[in-house]
Amino acid sequence: MEAAKRKILVLGPCAAESREQVLSTARRLLSEQAGAAHLIIFRAGAWKPRTSPDSFQGVGAEALAWLKEVKNTCHVPVATEVATPEHVRKSLQAGIDYLWLGARTSANPIAVQAVADELKAAARKPLAVLVKNPVNEDAALWLGNIARIEAAGIPVMAVHRGCQHHPCWAMAHRLRQERPDIPLLLDPSHLTGNSQLVAKALEKVPQLALDGAMVEVHSDPAQALSDAAQQLSPEQMAALLPVVLAPQADDAGLQWFRAEIDELDDRIWDTVLQRLRVCEQIGEWKHRHHMQPLQPERFEQILHGRQAWGESHDISPESVAAILSAIHAESLRRQ
Repeated sequence: MEAAKRKILVLGPCAAESREQVLSTARRLLSEQAGAAHLIIFRAGAWKPRTSPDSFQGVGAEALAWLKEVKNTCHVPVATEVATPEHVRKSLQAGIDYLWLGARTSANPIAVQAVADELKAAARKPLAVLVKNPVNEDAALWLGNIARIEAAGIPVMAVHRGCQHHPCWAMAHRLRQERPDIPLLLDPSHLTGNSQLVAKALEKVPQLALDGAMVEVHSDPAQALSDAAQQLSPEQMAALLPVVLAPQADDAGLQWFRAEIDELDDRIWDTVLQRLRVCEQIGEWKHRHHMQPLQPERFEQILHGRQAWGESHDISPESVAAILSAIHAESLRRQ
């Protein structure tokens, strides 16, 4: 696919809220990128699968006309999210160039297959379908969804958006290893859930030799009807272009493993912190019941159990003791 030969940027608001909002975002965004060598696709969601029925659900098919106006006046391809065969039909009839499957749709292979069947039967085909990873860390399901769309004869791009604001780099790494032939984009907006963290997340695009990014950009992020906390202004996005377009790292293979290690370390330290907080509660209970913080028999019980587990996983008893003793010492200090 030609799009895979250059960086791909899929930019625009989470949701199309009004004609004015869509056109204003597109014009400001694209004016900052005149003559860009990378591929720019303008995106906006017409239908939004939200958790609560009381939240903004999108304006529906009406937004497709606004996207088509962006396409005709700004001369860029446009994209919207689809979750049902009806969404596919209406989007293709309106001249939408790219479709994407969101994380919630990707969690349901029956829904993905229904979309794939509609795509296969459609007279007009999209240029490609962007497939986001499922909401849960499930590389096999992500790969299966890609296979379903490809079986309909449609080119695919994969979009990594993490799982509930956790990076889940191991899942993305597996996809990259098994399908190096398809573009893999980063969605830092959903990966972080925080516009202040998007810049740091975008550094992964060159570090991991990714093919581009899908970023939520709104003309007035603070007033957005959905995902306000994670959207950038057009000017903020323009300032981050050098980050996305920086030269790819020569050691991207190593950087993938380091990203996995960093994420695991974050999880370890988060767990240690949770453990220490429980220890503080234990200390309060012991104080009320006139017990000493140190209970040697309890520590020995834990230590022997963990050392036995360590031996079954080829971890030396000395290493287990050193790690557990350090955690225990901090636990006693807090008690």
